[in-house]
Amino acid sequence: MSRTEKFFRDKVVLITGASSGIGEELARQLARAGAKLTLAARRTELLETLVQEIAAAPAGAAPARSKEVTKPLAVACDVTRDGDLERAVAESVHRWGRLDVAIANAGFGVVGPLKKLSLEDYRRQLETNVFGVLRTIYAALPELEKTHGNIAIMGSISGWAGAPGTSPYAISKFALRALANSITPELRQSGVKVTLISPGFVASNIRRVDNQGRFHPRAKETVPAWLVMSTEKAARQMLRAVARGQREAVITGHGKILVALERFAPWINRAIGRRMAAKSGS
Repeated sequence: MSRTEKFFRDKVVLITGASSGIGEELARQLARAGAKLTLAARRTELLETLVQEIAAAPAGAAPARSKEVTKPLAVACDVTRDGDLERAVAESVHRWGRLDVAIANAGFGVVGPLKKLSLEDYRRQLETNVFGVLRTIYAALPELEKTHGNIAIMGSISGWAGAPGTSPYAISKFALRALANSITPELRQSGVKVTLISPGFVASNIRRVDNQGRFHPRAKETVPAWLVMSTEKAARQMLRAVARGQREAVITGHGKILVALERFAPWINRAIGRRMAAKSGS
């Protein structure tokens, strides 16, 4: 049994945005590790399918398990609505008796050049990616303080370096990095650990969601396949970072390179940005 599996075994974990992509894979890996899951998302039909698949996993499907996988709790939840996260936490505590880990994963990307976007586009982006995370933290924190638990915030390498045509998304992820940096020492005082997860390109559905938050399953992947890390590998690295109590985990090789350039040679990223803007005509 790995260190990560030992950490999550019998832990109660709440995941927002759990119906697909990274959230779905986190749920699968946590279930195999023996965690007790509360899965929250808007698309309840996908949640129920995932719950049934996890519950049907045979005993001994993973080395960490010696009994049948515990059936997760599915909760309909929209992180942009006041009260939904409080209800999700309450149902989780009612079902499992406590909360150990909250993974604020729900999010999407609004993209496009500044002149083609509106204030409403920016508001919609921040409502989900920033205020949705804050709602998750505020709802979960009282329970996490009781268990000296963990908060994982799904950021992005876009929180280090914005690119032309992605300003709403980059703003939201820069805000999350600032949030994580600010609250990490604060919450340490009450025994709660915060991990900011900053992935680069990972196989997920985020690039199939439009600026209105609508999912398009047939949309083509816009990033070269060689640059995209598998969801399984990325989720494994994310969970390892949470288990170790890391302050931030930059996921993917190109993500690490971009962050290093931003820290030590930011002029290179600026030059790349100018070239991208000129090429796109924005």
